[in-house]
Amino acid sequence: MREMAIKLVLFCLCFWRLDDVSGQEIKLLKSGDSVTLKSGLTEMKDDDEIQWRFAKEKTPLAEILKQVGNLTVYGDVLDGRFRDRLKLDHQTGSLTITDIRMEHTGLYELETKSVMKRFFLNIFDEISMKDGDSVTLNSDLTEMKDDDVIQWRFGNENTLLAEINKQTDSMTVYEDVLDGRFRNRLKLNNQTGSLTITNTTTEHAGAYALDINNERKMFLLAVYDEISVKEGDSLTINSGRTEITTGEMFFWLYMNEIALIARTKQWDDNITVYDDVLDGRFRDRLKLDDQTGSLTIRNITTQHAGRYVLLKERGLFKALSVSVYGK
Repeated sequence: MREMAIKLVLFCLCFWRLDDVSGQEIKLLKSGDSVTLKSGLTEMKDDDEIQWRFAKEKTPLAEILKQVGNLTVYGDVLDGRFRDRLKLDHQTGSLTITDIRMEHTGLYELETKSVMKRFFLNIFDEISMKDGDSVTLNSDLTEMKDDDVIQWRFGNENTLLAEINKQTDSMTVYEDVLDGRFRNRLKLNNQTGSLTITNTTTEHAGAYALDINNERKMFLLAVYDEISVKEGDSLTINSGRTEITTGEMFFWLYMNEIALIARTKQWDDNITVYDDVLDGRFRDRLKLDDQTGSLTIRNITTQHAGRYVLLKERGLFKALSVSVYGK
C-alpha cells in the first residue's frame, strides 16, 4: 500500500558529525518545543558548582555556586538568542530551554567539580504536503546583512541550487541542474534568503543544505510510504541496500515523538540500538542488521505505529508510515 502524499521533514541534523563527540546525549526537537537538559543530580551539595555552556562559542549560559548562594542565568549572550528562554533548577542544576528555535541547535556542556556532560540539540520543522503543493525552506533570517553569503544545495552531491551574495549584490537560481527537475520551481527571497519550491513531486525528496557564511543547516524532504502490520507480528523496514560500504553511517528515527532508535557506524563496526528511549516502548524489540542497515521491530503493538525515517548522512533512504491493526 503506497501513499503518494508528500510530507516535508525539515531537520537541522548533522548526525555524522555528532558521533565525533563522545559521551553526548542527542536531543531531537521541533521548533517551539521546550527541553530540559538533566544534570543527573537529585540534589546539589553545599559545595557544588555547576556551569552550563553553549559549546560552539564556549559561552556561559548559567551557573550555580552553592557556597555563596549564587544562581545566575546569562540570557543576553549571543545577541540575546536565549533571552527569556533559560530556566535553571536550583536543586538539581538541570537547565530548561523553552521555545526552541533553529539558532539554538548545537552542543551544550554541563561542568561540575566531578562530572562533564554533553548534549546536542537538533531542531526541525515538520510540514505535511500534498503532491503539487509548494514549500518554503526558511533561512530563519528576517533580513540579510550587507556581507551575508547564502547558498542552497541539494542531495549527497551538494548540487548548488541557488545563492545570494550581498557583497556583490548578486542573486542566482540554478534551475537546470539535475536534468531540470527544479526548472520553473525555485523562488529565492532576496531579503531573507529563504527558498521556495513550487509544484513539488517525489523527485524533489532528499537532503537540502543551507550555508550561511560558512555555517550549515540541514533540511530533509521525505516521501512517506504506508504499510499496515498485524499486532504481534514482526516488521522489517528494508534500507534498500544489500551491503553497507565502509565509512557509511545509518540512523533510524521514530518521528512521532522524535527519537533516535538505532544507528550503525561502519568504520568501527559499531551497531547501536536505543531501545530504552520513549519509556522503553522499544525494549527488546529492535534488531539492526549490521550488513544492510535494515531495521526489524519484533512483537509490534499499536504504540509502535507511526512514522519511521532512515537517514544516511546527508541523504534520505527510507520514510515509512506504519499502522498497526488488532489481532
